[in-house]
Amino acid sequence: MEQFLLDNADRYRKLVGLFKPAAPNKKTDTETEAASSDITVSARIRPMLDEETSQGFPNSVFRRGSSSTVDVHELRQPVRGLPTLNSSNFTVDQVFGPDSTTDQIYESLVKPLVPWAWSGGVSTLFAYGQTGSGKTYTVSGLQRHVAETLMGGAMEAERKVHICIIELAGQTAYDLLNARKQISILEDSLGTTQLAGAVEHHVTDKGALVALIDVAASLRSTASTLMNDTSSRSHAICRIRLEDPSDPEADDGLLYLVDLAGSEAARDRSAHDAARMKESREINSSLSVLKDCIRGRALLDAETSAGSNKKGAAAAYVPFRQSALTKTLKHVFDPAGARALRTVVVACVNPCLADVGASKNTLRYAEMLRAVVPRARPAAFDAAVPATWNNAQLRRWIERSSGTPPISPTLLAPQETGPQLLRLAVPEFLARCLQTAGVTAEQAQAFQTKFWKLHIDSQKKKNQQQQLTSNPKLKPNSSKPNPTTPGEAEGGAAPTRMERLSSSADPEPGADGIPFKQRIRPGMVVSWGWRWTAASGAVLMTEKHLGVVLCPAAAVGPRVCDVRGVQVNPPPPQDNEAGGGEGKKERYLCAMVQPGMMSGAYGVSLWRQTVVDVEQMEAEVLMEYDEATRFYYMMV
Repeated sequence: MEQFLLDNADRYRKLVGLFKPAAPNKKTDTETEAASSDITVSARIRPMLDEETSQGFPNSVFRRGSSSTVDVHELRQPVRGLPTLNSSNFTVDQVFGPDSTTDQIYESLVKPLVPWAWSGGVSTLFAYGQTGSGKTYTVSGLQRHVAETLMGGAMEAERKVHICIIELAGQTAYDLLNARKQISILEDSLGTTQLAGAVEHHVTDKGALVALIDVAASLRSTASTLMNDTSSRSHAICRIRLEDPSDPEADDGLLYLVDLAGSEAARDRSAHDAARMKESREINSSLSVLKDCIRGRALLDAETSAGSNKKGAAAAYVPFRQSALTKTLKHVFDPAGARALRTVVVACVNPCLADVGASKNTLRYAEMLRAVVPRARPAAFDAAVPATWNNAQLRRWIERSSGTPPISPTLLAPQETGPQLLRLAVPEFLARCLQTAGVTAEQAQAFQTKFWKLHIDSQKKKNQQQQLTSNPKLKPNSSKPNPTTPGEAEGGAAPTRMERLSSSADPEPGADGIPFKQRIRPGMVVSWGWRWTAASGAVLMTEKHLGVVLCPAAAVGPRVCDVRGVQVNPPPPQDNEAGGGEGKKERYLCAMVQPGMMSGAYGVSLWRQTVVDVEQMEAEVLMEYDEATRFYYMMV
């Protein structure tokens, strides 16, 4: 076959020069398709090697102009007549030609994965392709760029960086940073995949991180093939875990850099023995499962985001338990997982005409990873439904509703729509809020909670309307208007008194203009400081607390004690001659407010009471109750 291609190379070049691609099909807005925004599939076409050009093989893979379409041409030998050109085209999200550098790929595709993981999300890079197509070369260069970004001081805040690199050969796993010792891939009682026996290394500088990467590369299993003297015969998974020392309860960010084993065409396996044939079958089988998992998860996310799931329709199936590779990356593919994901796939393509079959398979594989769903018509704008907001509407709401100082809409949502901001990882949301000067962590958390609660309330209302449609016997509650703040901002209905009582805010009109100490009432939430003083009277420290006002301390009986067991109203001393209560401080009995199990949530301990002097009260704190989580949250 190779001799046939060499003998007809001139005719092939002539036919390629005459090739004209067909005009793309024009579709209406309802027929067009949208790719998932959480997975980017790209193709990198490597340059022709000197060995290939010296043998006379022409190029068979071409990028179509500046588009994301790749044309592949092969020469067919008919039964009679001259050889003919058979052309195929494949579409991915981005195409990098032979002149593109690894630096360009990093800046365009991989660099955005780093801040995503830095903020608590899960980022994954897969490099796939035929053996000899440049996968390991690409991943190696990208790993060094990642090390520079992580350790170069460009990232905000502080993170502890931990790295672990393992190798998967068939169903067996090895720790490449621990003398290639065998490890086990196990699932604990909570369903989390654990790498039992793997050693995780804490690194503090770029040099240490790159050195570990080089050590792992030297221990990786390779073998000689027809296409590559050092072909990777295993999958290598580099896991970088980013721990936030300032928030121990936050999820660690995860960045996976996966160099997949090289797939092999039939001619690559012509000299294989039985063991190597088995190895090739295992590699190709795991790659097939990986394709199904990536596509299934991306399709599921795209359908959820577009709202295209129909009642009764089968959900996308993600078979992540069918191979050791996908089981290791379970939390990337598990539909039940709640982590925010970003995935990049780089399909490395060999352009030589002698390998056109394998190149077509690689591009076909990459194209199948692009999960597309019918593009839904934009939903009509509803001020109370964040999922219907475009970027301009979202920015207006942020500016009006984010408190004082207002959070910059440009920093929080530079291009996101309402649905996209809802899917943003919470740590990333908070980090963007804190970029605005003067915004505190408490304000950022309260605003994120407000935004998310508005979305939950809109979904509840939607479900109620669907129930009314399906069951006309149910009577709608016509007295309840749309959620308050966004509706009012866009001309919606004013809240009723009962709705105003759903939070700790004063329901009386004009209360905002009165200092809070002059309108203390039962149910008001106040912040106050508990001062620890020395014998000399000097203040050693002040503890900040929250409390819900119950009643004046003087209103309770003589047997009532606070949380410390101190009597709230002790009897006056016998020698008290002050008379008339002159100089007596105004005091209130308050229920203590304590942090809940969830981030930004609080619980009210009605049976843990303390007495607070009005002088100790620092500010009124607005809180509202969420029925879904049964916790209280601060309002902006």
